Amino acid sequence: MKKFKFQLETLLKVTRMKKRDAETELAAASRKVEEEREKLRLYMQEMQKGQQDYDNLSKEGTKVTIGRLMAFNSFFAWKRGQIEKQQQTVLEANANKQKKLKALMEVMSYLKSIEQLKEKRFNEYMAEMMYEEQNMLDEIGLQLTMRNRKKTGEAS
Repeated sequence: MKKFKFQLETLLKVTRMKKRDAETELAAASRKVEEEREKLRLYMQEMQKGQQDYDNLSKEGTKVTIGRLMAFNSFFAWKRGQIEKQQQTVLEANANKQKKLKALMEVMSYLKSIEQLKEKRFNEYMAEMMYEEQNMLDEIGLQLTMRNRKKTGEAS
């Protein structure tokens, strides 16, 4: 009996490796999104802390100098710029993550089609083996029947 051999086995192995690579890239992109979001949260907290400091300064009733107001103004402008830039970075990281997810889905779809083809070919192989086995059993049965007839014919 011949052994089952799938002609596209190499393609299947390469596609499985591509799937693992795509999964790794997606995981890295997901980590990057979380890192960028954490930076954004940190910047927002810093901005909020600056706001609290400014509010506390104005509540104290102490005399606020123009230099101090200019420093707060510069800080807030700088922090807003940082936050806007980080929001853009988060959006880009998210877009990259979506791109990696799409690539993974495509590879998984391709892999699934190859695996289905392999399963179909294996089922065809098994049907062929069953057919050959049945023919072999029929041949053996026929030979046994012929021997039994010869024996019964010689015995009479």
